[in-house]
Parts: sequence; C-alpha cells; structure tokens
Amino acid sequence: MKWNVFGMVVMLAALVAAPLGIVGAWGNYGGPNPQTKDDYRLEGPFTHGNLSVFLVHGKDRIKGQTFLTLEEALIQKKVIVRETREVNRLTIQNVSTEEVYVQSGDIVKGGAQDRMLVVDLILPPKSPQIPIDAYCVEHGRWSQRGNEAATVFSSSSNTVASREVKLAAKLKSSQGEVWREVSVAQDKLSANTGGRVNSAASPSSLQLALENKNVQKTADDYVKSLAGILVGKSDVIGYVFAINGKVNSADVYATSALFKKLWPKLLQASAIEAVAELRRDQKFAPPKAEEVHSLLDDSGVQKEKDVSSRVQVITRDSDSKVSFETRDRAKGDAWVHRNYIKKN
Repeated sequence: MKWNVFGMVVMLAALVAAPLGIVGAWGNYGGPNPQTKDDYRLEGPFTHGNLSVFLVHGKDRIKGQTFLTLEEALIQKKVIVRETREVNRLTIQNVSTEEVYVQSGDIVKGGAQDRMLVVDLILPPKSPQIPIDAYCVEHGRWSQRGNEAATVFSSSSNTVASREVKLAAKLKSSQGEVWREVSVAQDKLSANTGGRVNSAASPSSLQLALENKNVQKTADDYVKSLAGILVGKSDVIGYVFAINGKVNSADVYATSALFKKLWPKLLQASAIEAVAELRRDQKFAPPKAEEVHSLLDDSGVQKEKDVSSRVQVITRDSDSKVSFETRDRAKGDAWVHRNYIKKN
C-alpha cells in the first residue's frame, strides 16, 4: 500500500491514539483495475485472554448486494456440494434463485472425507455443477461415516481454525502438509483443553475435533466476550486478529452485511485458534498499530488465477505475509473479499 502525506500524518496521530483503542484511516490500494480510494478506519483492540481483535470500518463497495453464505445455503438446502471421489476436487451447485458466496477455509462435513474449500466462489442462481478445489482435513477415511451421506456434504458450520493449515492449502498447495498441520492443531487443542479432542468416529477429522465439547466450552469464553463488539456499528466490513500479541490474519469484505453474516463463524475460528496457541504462564500486550497496518498493505509478488468464469483471485506473496483478493467480474471486477495471512 502506498501512503500519501495525509496518510502519514494520520498514522502518526493513530500511534498517539492507540492507547485509547482508536487507529486512524489510510488510503489507496493499487493493483490491476484499481478501485476508488478506500477509507478504512481501525477500532480496537478488543481483547480477551490471548486474543485481540481490531474492527475494520469502511464504506460498502457493492451497493445493495446480498449473498447467502455457504452455511445458510446448505441449511436451507439451496446448494448441493457433491463428492467426486477425487481428493482435491468437489463440485458445487446452486439450486436456488439467490446468489451464494463460498469462502475459502470453509469446511464441508461428510462425503468420503471432510474437506476444506481452498478458494472463494460466487454461485449464480440456478448454476450448473461447478468444480471447486478442496483439501482433505481428515486422513484415512474413504467411506461413509455413521449416518452421513457419502456422496454429498451435509453442513459447513466451521472454518479452518489454524493459520498453518490455511497456508499449507492456500499457499503451499500440499495435501501432505495439510494433514500434518491438522494433526499439530489437534495436539495443541488437546494439550490446552485437558483431554484428547480426536473423535473416536474419525480420529484424524479436524471438523470433529472442532466440535469437541471441551474445545467448544473453552472457546465459548472468548466468543461471549467478543461477540457483541459489532453491536450498534453499521459500517464494520472486516477484522484483524492477533494471538499472543502477534498479528495473525485479517478478513475484509465489500459489504458490512456480508461480514456480519460471517462474523460468528470467523470469531469462533479465531477463538479456537487462540485456545490452541494458549500459553497459560505468559501475558501478552496487543500488537502495535503499525504491525496491524503492515498486514493490510498490497505488497508482494502478484499472481492472478481464474476460479470460474466469474471469479478471479489475486494472490500477493511477500516474505512476511500473503494476501488473497477475490474479484467479481459480474460487478466490474470489484473485490468482494480480501484475506491476509501473516507467515511468521
């Protein structure tokens, strides 16, 4: 991100204001087909235990746009996610008259193995079956589990709660690394919740580990403390979170309505990741304002990928972070979602 003089002045003011929980605005994103000037404002940190959250305030980029989320669409039986018997490929179909937004990192439960979806996707109404990249977040099972259907996926109540799993899938494109990092995440959660979180129904399943009662109970303290920070705020379009005083990731959206729909699921995942990384004998201060700002710039080597005829993803990769920007050709290449992940 390039800073103008005004932005530098505001940043200096923000550093002074940071103890009051307010960080100022900053400006223009570059890249292909640049949008009109963004005017973001950070608020926070809001902290519970080792998890700190900054809210991103800004104007809606796509006026009047509403999406069903994947979770909503599956509950309402408006989307069908089908097993293909290929480890890293599923198909998805919108059978409704509404547009559906699918977010990378969402876990779909069932099929031959639970999967995480790797890319964002926008499904038009009454779509055909569209292929979507996925990675298994369960190792060893390749058959029906219990009463679940083996040919379709029944729900998407969780998103991946591990930065390392996301990087293994979205950046490294390594199924082996995904499985390894899922196991590491399960071990961390087990150590910090007082018992094994691996389910007898499928010990390798990340989804079933996230559903573990001890995991849910421990994360619930974070969720209850932070869930209400959006109340009365109509212009929040995203958030940045830090764990153990270090910036972890951020998600920013084109509309406040879409962010608010996704907020409970995002917060739950951030809380579970904070539980996994908890160090009970240490205390941490929230990150400084400049650390938060540095995650949200557009530096890095840029690559473009067509996810579908409608959706394109811009990846920007640098030594310290990677970002993924989802653009919608049906809306004049406007960006719909920006996901930023700190590498270290």
